[in-house]
Amino acid sequence: MSHYDCPPLLFNRHLETIYPALFRTVNNLTQPARRERIATPDEDFLDIDWYESSPSHLVIISHGLEGNSTRAYVTGMARMALQNSWSVLCWNYRGCSGVMNRQRRFYHSGATDDLDTVVQYAIYKGYTSIALIGFSLGGNITLKYLGETSRPGEVKRGVAISAPVHLGSSCDEISKTHNTLYARRFLKSLKEKVRAKSNLIPLPGIDLLPAIRTLRSFDDVFTGPLHGFRDAADYYEKCSSLYYLKGIKVPALLLNAKNDPFLSPRCFPDSGEINNPFITFDFPLRGGHVGFAQFGTHGVYWSEQRTMAFLQDF
Repeated sequence: MSHYDCPPLLFNRHLETIYPALFRTVNNLTQPARRERIATPDEDFLDIDWYESSPSHLVIISHGLEGNSTRAYVTGMARMALQNSWSVLCWNYRGCSGVMNRQRRFYHSGATDDLDTVVQYAIYKGYTSIALIGFSLGGNITLKYLGETSRPGEVKRGVAISAPVHLGSSCDEISKTHNTLYARRFLKSLKEKVRAKSNLIPLPGIDLLPAIRTLRSFDDVFTGPLHGFRDAADYYEKCSSLYYLKGIKVPALLLNAKNDPFLSPRCFPDSGEINNPFITFDFPLRGGHVGFAQFGTHGVYWSEQRTMAFLQDF
């Protein structure tokens, strides 16, 4: 377990989570992002942002629930990767780039097909050594992808930060009273997105939207059925990356803070239980959710330093 020194001003897990989300700014990126739109096999699209440096080594960054490629935790990691001579690709999930996607489906915690579309495009562009970095929901997608049998040989390493590797219990955790602020914010954003999509494409269950009060109910009505699952429970069971960890065959880092308000105890698997020498489990006591803030380090966060240290011998 690594040691993270949390700034004294961030004296509880909620401040550790909220401060970076609301107040962090990322400056000194060496170049502006170059946006590109790529096609998916089902005639939809994904918007991706490029920061190009190395012609061979590429980091692909996957964001969290209702995030996008411009969030500070994404651009902060991109800046750190660029400073370490990596090219960077930050991708937006369907409907997350500011432009609604075409198909009825959106994105979800197990959407490794879309991550594979991005990876295959990067390989087509000539990148031969690829590292995947995912935050929160993106961390779950990353680990699930690495544990599936179809991983391309060009994908050499992976890092998952603040990843809810057991989706069902994490949904229950974020729905607890002390996490009401987070749950309401996510649910409001998700409901707005579904409402906007229903103006373009008829969605089954849209008449139930006003009555939905929890994230699990939302997943029961929309996320699960829209993506081929029976309900929320079926979706959580089939998409939790916890069940794919034993299949990972490249070096991977799972970095979860023990005080993360979003994560259940099942998101801190025991290395003896998983018994996979390719995985490094790092569970510092502090950090919050997608936090790990530092002051006085030129804007660099501890999770970015930890990630680059893991990738440095790549």
